[in-house]
Amino acid sequence: MAHRWTNTLTRQDITSEASFLNRRQLMAGLAAGVGLAGVGGMARAQEALEPNSYEDITQYNNYYEFGTGKGDPAANAGSLTTSPWTVKIDGLVDKPGDYAMADIMDAMTLEERIYRFRCVEAWSMVIPWNGFELADLLAMAGVQDGAKYVAFETALRPDEMPGVRFPVLDWPYVEGLRLDEAMHPLTIMATGIYGKPIPNQNGAPMRLVVPWKYGFKSIKSVVRITLTDSEPPTSWNKSNAREYGFYSNVNPEVSHPRWSQASERMVGGGLFAKRQPTLMFNGYEEEVASLYKGMDLKANF
Repeated sequence: MAHRWTNTLTRQDITSEASFLNRRQLMAGLAAGVGLAGVGGMARAQEALEPNSYEDITQYNNYYEFGTGKGDPAANAGSLTTSPWTVKIDGLVDKPGDYAMADIMDAMTLEERIYRFRCVEAWSMVIPWNGFELADLLAMAGVQDGAKYVAFETALRPDEMPGVRFPVLDWPYVEGLRLDEAMHPLTIMATGIYGKPIPNQNGAPMRLVVPWKYGFKSIKSVVRITLTDSEPPTSWNKSNAREYGFYSNVNPEVSHPRWSQASERMVGGGLFAKRQPTLMFNGYEEEVASLYKGMDLKANF
């Protein structure tokens, strides 16, 4: 259950914005050296993470249900109704049902995670998410022994989502993880960015974040989570299996058929920003490589 606390602070206790931002950067650096809070020291990055601006994160993204241009989601996603919201959790769980978002938020302990974000299109950001571990939500429903995979589904609302009028993908958008990936402490359900409620264009009111995988795996505006014993279909794999595998781990050694993944462009770096080398598993190799021990990562891309 979420921790309850009594507020004894006054306005005079508020940290200045400059000090707060400096502390945020300091904490990112500490996380790089000793592990992110709440992950038990598992997430050791290789460099200090300086988050992108709120404007970068919310104005440049993909959410094809609202259009295929990078600015389309910010321009069109205001039409999405996010309250009330329910998430159906079903399949191989002890307590299947429709879970109200308000009840989920009451039951979860929120924390900030500053993660790298790598798009399959070879651009990247650093994003300060607010949310909770997916494992905690799955525990709330009770995972049964036979479950091996977790399937996710995005809302499909043609009246609110102008992009679904076009057959860009087979709607609704669906994604999936192996159960051990879903239960990993780095895997979260994000409900905020920079301490603010997550904007519609970024996947309100709740989206998946799996920081060692390409961004399209981190499905937005989740309305259904299903525990299953077989590998679930995923939207981009259904669209083009040659280009988009089920795992979609960030791997500089495996090129997309139409471009290299060896480097990336950091959004917000300016017109002449240099490309930077792509890190294996997006910089989380130490934490997650064991999940794929013995697997051929070129065959299982």
